[in-house]
Amino acid sequence: MNDNLTIDEFNALELISKLRKGDTPNACIGRNSKRLNGLKFIKHHKDGTFEMTEKGLQTLFVKRCIEGLRSVSQDATTSLAKDVATFLSKKGHIIESPEGGFAITDKGRDSLVDIDSAPAVRV
Repeated sequence: MNDNLTIDEFNALELISKLRKGDTPNACIGRNSKRLNGLKFIKHHKDGTFEMTEKGLQTLFVKRCIEGLRSVSQDATTSLAKDVATFLSKKGHIIESPEGGFAITDKGRDSLVDIDSAPAVRV
């Protein structure tokens, strides 16, 4: 099965990750929950609640890292979440600038080119 997600499915995944116990799922979650459950990104319990799986959490983190890398490539003064900045720094995609903010490395630029050229990736 194809694990590529649409923008709407990513939005539903993000909404599910923020869903608090007792909250009613919205229409976006309703439209996409069956496929997300089938792909093992979430668990849909009999009582109507949703639970993120490790695969779903990892997918959202990768999406946040890609978005962070793109924003650093466009604006060096952009702020990143600590976990995203740590991950991208450890992987050598960004470095901290002495003036503040971050600078994208050649490895980071190459990764963005690879991501943007991959036809199957829809982030």
